[in-house]
Amino acid sequence: MTVHQLNELLLICSLVLLIAVAAVRISSRSGLPSLLLYLGIGIAIGQDGIFDVRFDDARLTQVIGYAALVVILAEGGLSTKWKEIKPVLPAAVALSTVGIAVSVGITAAGAHYLVGLEWRQALIIGAVVSSTDAAAVFSVLRKVPLPSRVTGVLEAESGFNDAPVVILVIAFSTAGPVDDWYVLIGKIALELAIGAAIGLATGWLGAFGLRHVALPASGLYPIAVMAIAVVAYAAGAMAHGSGFLAVYLASMLLGNSRLPHAPANRGFAEGLGWIAQIGMFVLLGLLVTPSELVDDFWPAVVVGLVLTMVARPLEVFVSLLPFRIPWPEQVLMSWAGLRGAVPIILATIPMVYGIEGSRRVFNIVFVLVVVYTLVQGPTLPWLARALHLRSTDAADLGIESAPLERLRGHLLSVTIPEESKMHGVEVAELRLPAGSAVTLVVREGKSFVPLPSTVLRRGDELLVVATDPVRDAAERRLRAVGQGGKLADWLGTGGNGRGRSD
Repeated sequence: MTVHQLNELLLICSLVLLIAVAAVRISSRSGLPSLLLYLGIGIAIGQDGIFDVRFDDARLTQVIGYAALVVILAEGGLSTKWKEIKPVLPAAVALSTVGIAVSVGITAAGAHYLVGLEWRQALIIGAVVSSTDAAAVFSVLRKVPLPSRVTGVLEAESGFNDAPVVILVIAFSTAGPVDDWYVLIGKIALELAIGAAIGLATGWLGAFGLRHVALPASGLYPIAVMAIAVVAYAAGAMAHGSGFLAVYLASMLLGNSRLPHAPANRGFAEGLGWIAQIGMFVLLGLLVTPSELVDDFWPAVVVGLVLTMVARPLEVFVSLLPFRIPWPEQVLMSWAGLRGAVPIILATIPMVYGIEGSRRVFNIVFVLVVVYTLVQGPTLPWLARALHLRSTDAADLGIESAPLERLRGHLLSVTIPEESKMHGVEVAELRLPAGSAVTLVVREGKSFVPLPSTVLRRGDELLVVATDPVRDAAERRLRAVGQGGKLADWLGTGGNGRGRSD
């Protein structure tokens, strides 16, 4: 590649990124899922488009798609709150295992009997579209104020279900007879166990190291966090485990370990996640040939109807039967099984393996994802309102911690959100543990040193200094007041920090 060609490539990539960023704004105002706009950019650039760029390398698309998915799962794990998914973890695991089996069977039967696909092709489609997309779920759900149980189940499911689906798609795409069902179950269980063990171990070791090793610059912490997440994926994959599960669990552990500069870590990961999504969707748009999609439009609609109206509701009902989740929440979970780039990426696997009819499988999956994302995404907030499912939890505080190594302390930066119950609380009523204090308040652009009688307001930013022994207790107390107000201890919110660091 010459320098001139490199300059042209950089110019094109920069223009695509700028257009994609503008598309995010259009998406937020119109309610359209951003992935459709990114796919549209790729289609406009690619074959049959404005620039007629011909790209048909399914293997390269799969590799880049896997890399992008690692980044997206890492960002999702860092943003996932353990306290929200801990109570619903068994339900999410059931959806990601038992639910996958139900969905694959029903969708494959519909594709075989209603569309006329061969059983291998039908099973591949059933497996491919049974995986909910982490990028779509994370981006849509965090704009809708749903109850924490619903959000926790759906986010954990999207992080967990990629692993068994990848195993199934590869098994169905391998030449020769498909393994017996009990062999597939054994493979899935083993790979999940290996991936979970490596992910938890990597996340714990990474969090321990970042808490006890002071890096010379704050900008290195986000890079270190993402590097640890990628290490978890690579180690899990090389050990023949689920690298996707490993990266999600490691990132979730890192995100809940109260690392230094935690908001900056999440912000950096969010930026990389956007780049990964943009690049992945544009590349998938390049891979598709629009003129080939016409013949597969109605088969995709039929398979999508079976998936959305039959397979997904039964998957949710069967998987969540032991957990006694109210039916309105089950209805919303059924409709919120969003598909995105992950099914399209998985649809490239049979193309790489050279399975007969794999191009048609890819086209059907592509149309299905576009059509039903266009239907489900914008209607999800309306359905939540119709079912009277709105979050009533107080907004959590945004707390950033910066270590003061030489002083053996920490500087906590606290932002009071609009719905926080810390509004109206006096500084003295915070009852922070001995060894910590509010040293500065920033209100409407002006900073001042607070008195014990200073009343805190929405939008205030606080600087809290805490010594090492009471740093965790001070943060627990701040979060407790943010959730339960000044009577947090008596209301059972927890966070009593009266000089304790336990």
